Formats: sequence, C-alpha cells, structure tokens
Amino acid sequence: METGIQTHQFVHAVSNPGAAGICTEMLEVAEEANRAGDYDLAAEIYSAQLVDLQHPDRGICLRKADALSQAGRIAEALDSYCTAANIGKLRPDELQLLVVNIARTLREKQLNIHGKATSCHKSGNGDDGFEDEPLDLFSCRLCRVNVILSSLLDKWFDSESKARRHWIEGEVSQKKHNYTDALEKYNKAVELAPSVGQLLGQRAELHLDSSNYSQAIQDAESMCRLKPLWPKAHYIKASALSKANRNDEALKEYFLCVALKPDWTMVKLEAQKVLSELFSSVFEKDGQPTPKHPLQGGPSTRLLKPSALLGSLHPFTTPPRPGCSSQDSEFRVRKSSLCEVPSDSSKHSLSPSSEAEKPLLEDAKSLASVLAALPAPPGGLKRRHSGDGPAFSPPSKLLRPDEACSTSHPPAASLWGRTVAADLLDSRDMECSLCMRLFFEPAATPCGHTFCLKCLERCLDHNPYCPLCKENLSEYLATRGYNKTLLLEEVLQRYLGDELAERKKIHEEEMKELSNLNQEVPIFVCTMAFPTIPCPLHVFEPCYRLMIRRSMETGTKQFGMCIADELKGFADYGCMLEVRDVKFFPDGRSVVDTIGVSRFKVLSHGQRDGYNTAKIEYLEDKKVEGQELAELQKLYVSVYDQASSWFTSLKDDMKSQIISHFGHLPGKDPDPQGNPSGPAWAWWLLAVLPLDNRAQLTILAMPCLKDRLIAIRRVLIFVTRKRPR
Repeated sequence: METGIQTHQFVHAVSNPGAAGICTEMLEVAEEANRAGDYDLAAEIYSAQLVDLQHPDRGICLRKADALSQAGRIAEALDSYCTAANIGKLRPDELQLLVVNIARTLREKQLNIHGKATSCHKSGNGDDGFEDEPLDLFSCRLCRVNVILSSLLDKWFDSESKARRHWIEGEVSQKKHNYTDALEKYNKAVELAPSVGQLLGQRAELHLDSSNYSQAIQDAESMCRLKPLWPKAHYIKASALSKANRNDEALKEYFLCVALKPDWTMVKLEAQKVLSELFSSVFEKDGQPTPKHPLQGGPSTRLLKPSALLGSLHPFTTPPRPGCSSQDSEFRVRKSSLCEVPSDSSKHSLSPSSEAEKPLLEDAKSLASVLAALPAPPGGLKRRHSGDGPAFSPPSKLLRPDEACSTSHPPAASLWGRTVAADLLDSRDMECSLCMRLFFEPAATPCGHTFCLKCLERCLDHNPYCPLCKENLSEYLATRGYNKTLLLEEVLQRYLGDELAERKKIHEEEMKELSNLNQEVPIFVCTMAFPTIPCPLHVFEPCYRLMIRRSMETGTKQFGMCIADELKGFADYGCMLEVRDVKFFPDGRSVVDTIGVSRFKVLSHGQRDGYNTAKIEYLEDKKVEGQELAELQKLYVSVYDQASSWFTSLKDDMKSQIISHFGHLPGKDPDPQGNPSGPAWAWWLLAVLPLDNRAQLTILAMPCLKDRLIAIRRVLIFVTRKRPR
C-alpha cells in the first residue's frame, strides 16, 4: 500500500445524506481507512457507494477523488473530480489534495527527489516563497560591503563586477519607477553576466511590472534552464504565463514550484485556483449537452480546452512507456541544457505601461553556499613574488560543491568554471593594515574594513573607532560582535594555503611564549594579593585589557599581581592570580573575578606591548620536622585562637564588611604544612588586618611559616592593645 502525504484533509459534505443507497456506517469506515493511510480501501468503499446511487453524490465523488489522489492514482482521481465538477463547480479549496499529490508524484517520479524536498534560503519573512538563488559571490551582501572582498572580486572577475554595478544601478532606477533606465542597466548587466539567475529574475520582474509578459517569459525560461531546481525561477515563469492568459502552461510551473518546495502555501493556492478554472472551463457553457465523461471533447471557444487539462497533467497521470527512462520527460530535457542561454535574451525592449513597483528581493544568504561557490585554486599555487617565473595556466575544473561544504546547500551553478588567473593572486591584497602581515582570523567591522581579530581588539582597547575610516564602533564594541570573516578565511586557505600555515605557525609560537608562566609572566601592578584570597579587579587601561585577554586566550588564565615600586616599577615579590570570571561593559571595561594561587619572587623585570612582565620563581614554605614541627604546631594553634578571638571581638558592622569582601575566617587545617603556600586562614588574616602594603609585602615574602606566624601574632597583639575599649 502506498501512503500519501499526511496533510490536513477537508471532509466533503455528502450532498443528500438521506438518499437511497447511502450507508452512513460504510462512509465512516472509509474515513477511518483514510485516517489510517489505507486510501485504496477508502476509494473502493466510495466507489461501491456511488454504484448503489441513482444519481452521483458530489460529496462522495470528491471524497473518492481525494482518496485516489492520496494513493497516487492521479488519472483515476481526475475522473472523479470531473464527475464532481459536472454536478457543481469545483472550488479551489476542494482541490488541495490534488495539487499536493500531483506535486508529490512529480517530485518523486520525475525529479527523483525523495523525502524532504530541496530547501532554499528565504530572503523574506513568512511564507512569501521568495527565495534566492544558491549563493554566489556577486549577490552576497558580505561581498558587496566588505572592502577587501569587494576589491578582490573587482580584480579577479572584472566583467562580472561591472555587471554587478549595472545591476545595482538598475535596482536604484527601478525603485524610483524609472523603468526605462532600469531596463537599460539590466540589459548591460546581462550582456556581461548572462548566467546569473538572480539578475535575469530581476529583469523578468521588471517586465512583469511593465506588462511586457513575453519578455518576462523569455527571461524566466532562461532562469529555468540555468537552475532547473530553483523554485523562484518556476514561480516567475508561472506568474508571467498566468498574466499572459496561458494558464495551462502556468499550471505546469506551479506544480514544479510545489514539487520543489512543498510548504509554499501561496503557490499551492494559485495552482488550486488555476485547476478550478480548468475544470470549470469544461462545463462552463449552459445549454450544451453534458458529456458522459467530463473530459471528452468540448468546443474550441471555451476559456481553457479540456485537452489543456489532460496536457497539463499528462506527465503526472501517464506511467512511463516500457523501454523509456525518466530522462525522456520534458523536465529531463530542460535539465540537460543547464547552461544554455538564448542569444536574444540579453536585450529587451520595455513597453511604456508600468504598474506599482514590486518589492525587491533581499539577499539572505548561507555562508556555506558562498564557500562552495569559490573557484578552485590552481594546484600548487604560491604567493607571487617579484622575480617569479611565468605563471602557469590554472585548470578550469572546480571542486564539486559537496566536497567544499555541506550537501544540504545547493551548488552555485552561476560560478561553475570560474577560475582566478595566477598572475592576479597577490598576498599583499590580503594583508592587515595594522600589523602589515597576512590576515589571521580576519574580522570585518560594520563599515566594511577588515583586520586581524587580535589587531582590531587592541585598537578598540584604546578608542571605539575604526582604525581606517574612524567610524564610531561603540555599538559594535558593546555587543562584542567580533565575528571572523569565514569567507575570507576560505579564500586565504584556497589560494595562499602555505602562507596561511606559516602565519598560523607564528601565531602558535607567540601563544606558546605567552603561556610560559616562568619566563615571561604578565604583571598587573596594582594592589596586594594573597594565595587563596579573592581579588576582584576593575580593568579599564588598554594595556591591562590586552593582558587579561591574552591570559584567557592562552588558556593559562593566570597573571602576576605586584604593588608598585618607585625605582623598579613593581615590587620583587607578588602573588599569581587565576581568573574565575570576566564581565565586560559596553565601553570595553571589565570586572575580573580572580583568586590568589601562589607566591613568586621576581628575578628580572621586563615589558611587552605596554604592560609589565617578569621572569619569576615560585615560593614555597620550608618544611620542618621533629621538635621544630612540634613547636610550629603549638604556635599554629595559638595564633589561630588569637586571630579567632580578635575577629569575634570586632563590631558587627566591621565584621559584616570583612565577610562581604573576604568571606568568613577559614577553618584551621590539621596539617599546618599541608599547603606549600601555608594555611589559608593566615592569608585571610593578613588581608584583613590594618597593615600598609609594605608591611604585608614583607610577610608575603617570608619563606618560613613559623616566621610568618610570629609576625602575624605581633600584629594581633598590637591591634588588640590599640583598639578602644
């Protein structure tokens, strides 16, 4: 049993439920069979009911016709629809299933598309069905706005670039309703680029607006030859045929549209309307004898001859003849002439009549389709240097689109066979204007300029303006929309693969150097920090924005914190901080949540890109054993109890402030030497005690836990005595 498309079924009302021979129970069984997908059984039941009736019931005829169409028996379904039409005019909404199932048959048996139909990229919102041709480099918005890509296209493909300029000028004229000038621009564009489907579609729509339907049909036919599986091409052709009162031919194109895009509601409704008119034309004249079979004969004066109905539906109602392949169909013939364009399609005349301007199509594109459309690089192509030998001729064959991107995107046929001459490839065209090196992770600004991502971020650290045109990029900075230009990356990979690999190698070496937390540690010169203690930072200076960003990019998420020193720039001892979270403000500032990790000693001072660096060695407490360990344990307990007593004696508001910033006093560890940097409570106490930075630094630098505990005890004794009672 063949299962039809599951769609909303309109159950036609029985015209005379009380007529002799109608069995309500059997009709209910037939409806249950329909719901179960057994359309053949449903059709048999309806046939049996009709045999028992003296006069055919229109509602049962329509139910039978729907069941037959769902079962794929289109020719038999047409007989039942004609019987119903003979009784009463068919409304468009009664032909929904016929349209859907004819399109399904066409899709599966003629186009060999099974399962989900070909998807296209919408340029509008909702079910407008206006879809764009698979993406090419000249209809891509990014390629038009991006200065680098635009200049590359102008250099590599001069004639097509000129065509694109004429095209844009024509769009402007069309918006101003200057149709004569618009047609002149479109004609020039077609002469330069005759294989761009969207351009032909734009000119066809202009002809439709001007009621020049023959020329619109001619352009639409060229579009269908170029892109047989493009729904928009068939829609434009159907619209032109329909307005030229060639409804039988328009119906074929509407069916192709629905076959290629089953969810295109607007076209389905148009097809239902045309079908309704075709059926009505068979029985439209009063006073003529009604034929036994509604499709037999008919006067030639009718609006649409009955033969037109059979002719329109012939590919879908007639099974293939034995020995004939599916390639014998009209669509297969059309598909085989993929790249043919009529020689007379380049220039058209414009009739003076004009209607209201149609909305221009938007360019909503898929990046994967653009990447698939790129010309294949010549084998072994390298950067052009002065003094190189003569360039060899690149091959004309392109990579198949399914080798370059996902197969879910249709290929960009208008770019097939397109290559780039070797002498036009120059890496200097793809260099960042900030670092003067080949683009690495190229990112484009809203104003269309491209820079290396890291270079752009560093510039925006200083001010929110484009480095080249000085356009305000505050909104771009606020959203942090630093999206890499994947299309330009693909261009680099295809044509300058070796140089891009070398550029990537240099970047990786730089990242490796930055991630060495012994040889060149970034130093934040600000305040005292201690192991295990949180240290929130407000970062606003450009050099520290860069430093924090690099610590995140390298994956270390660490940097050193030191206090300032008038002579050396920063102190000889500090604490490593680890970034736990970063929150950015719209103007580029950030709040960085860090926590102390370990102490270090500075061996040498340095600088890198505006911030301080240092070669360091990490500090660990010296461990003791025996009697010294016993004395340390006793001192450890004594100082902790003294610290706990001091903290408990503080006023409530003071304790609340300390807890909100540093948290509660950490617990006492069983082993005082368990942490190489010492117990966490000692660092917490050192952070909250009223000491200046120099005194804290002295205690931080002590390599012996016993000395540190003694120093803390002295401070506790001092602050306890000085505290007012």
